[in-house]
Amino acid sequence: MNKIIASLFIIAFFSVGCSSNKTATKDFNPADYLTHIKAENLSKHLYIVASDEMEGRDTGTPGQKKAGVYLIDFYKSIGVNYPKGATTYYQPIPSEFFKKQFSPKLGDSENIWAFIEGSEKPEEILVISAHYDHVGMKNGEVYNGADDDGSGTVALLEIAAAFQKAKKEGNGPKRSILFLHVTGEEHGLHGSRFYTENPLFPLENTIANINIDMIGRRGYGKENNDNYIYVIGSDRLSSDLHNWSEDANKKYIGMELDYTYNDLKDPNRFYYRSDHYNFAKRGIPAIFYFNGVHDDYHKATDTPDKIDYPQLTKRAQLAFVVAWELANNPERPKVDKDGK
Repeated sequence: MNKIIASLFIIAFFSVGCSSNKTATKDFNPADYLTHIKAENLSKHLYIVASDEMEGRDTGTPGQKKAGVYLIDFYKSIGVNYPKGATTYYQPIPSEFFKKQFSPKLGDSENIWAFIEGSEKPEEILVISAHYDHVGMKNGEVYNGADDDGSGTVALLEIAAAFQKAKKEGNGPKRSILFLHVTGEEHGLHGSRFYTENPLFPLENTIANINIDMIGRRGYGKENNDNYIYVIGSDRLSSDLHNWSEDANKKYIGMELDYTYNDLKDPNRFYYRSDHYNFAKRGIPAIFYFNGVHDDYHKATDTPDKIDYPQLTKRAQLAFVVAWELANNPERPKVDKDGK
C-alpha cells in the first residue's frame, strides 16, 4: 500500500512539475502573439490616421481631435480601457501649457492613454509612447505625417492588440503597460513633458519608456536596406535595457540595430528631440526607435502610400518583443549609468 501511495505521489509530482514548466515557458514567449501585428492592419489604421480628413493633426485642432477619437474607438473595440485612476482616455492639456517664445498660439489638446494592467506587479508601469500630432496644413495643403508619426501611432495600436490577445488567453503582461499617445511633440515635446510633470502613476514606478517615432520609411543612406532600425538611448541609463533589446531582437526579429545616432558626438542630437527624452532626463530608462530622415520629412509628401509596410511591421514587432521582455522579466531594468 505504501509503495502504491508513493508511486502515485511521484506521478502527481512530475505531472505538476511538467505542467508548471509548460506554463512558465509560455509565459515568457511572445512568439505566439508576434504575428498578430500585421501589415494590413497597420496600413488600414494609417490610411485613416494620416488621411486628408485629419488635416495634418496639428496640436489642438479639430483634425487632431478627430484622429484621437479614432484611436480611442479602436482601444474600445479590442477591450483595452483607460488607466486606473483616470476617468476617460484623455489627459487634457490647457493651451497655456504650450506657450513658448515665438511659437504660434495652440489650442487645448490632449494626451491619449490606454492601459493593460499587469497580473503580478500591476504597480510597476512600462510606458510605450508615440506622438499623434503633426504640423497641420500650410497654404491649404495637408501635411499628412504618415511616417512622422503616423507610423508610431498605429504601431502602438497593434502592439496593444497583441498584448490584449495574450491577456485574453491568460498570458497577459506581469507588469502594467501604459500606451501613451502624446500631443504637442512637433512644437517642443509638450505632451510628454506634461505627462512626466503630471504623471498618473508615480515616476519611480515607471520602469522604462519605449518611444516610437518614425518607423515606416527608409532614411538617407539606407534606401536599399529593408531590415534595419536606428536605436537611440538604450544604453544611456541602463545596461539591462540595452542588453534585453539586443537579446529580444536576436531571438525573435533579426533586424540590424544601428546605433549611429546614439553616438554622443552625433550632430543631429536625436536623443534630445523626441518624447523619450522627457522620461530619460528624469532617470527613467528609455529606448527610441527611428528610421532616420528622408526626402518627405515634414513635407506634404509624407503620405501613407510611401510607407514600407513590411518594414513598419517588423519594427513594430521588435518594439513588441522588447516590451514583452520588460513587462515580464523578473527584474526591472537597473539604472547603472548617468544618462550621458
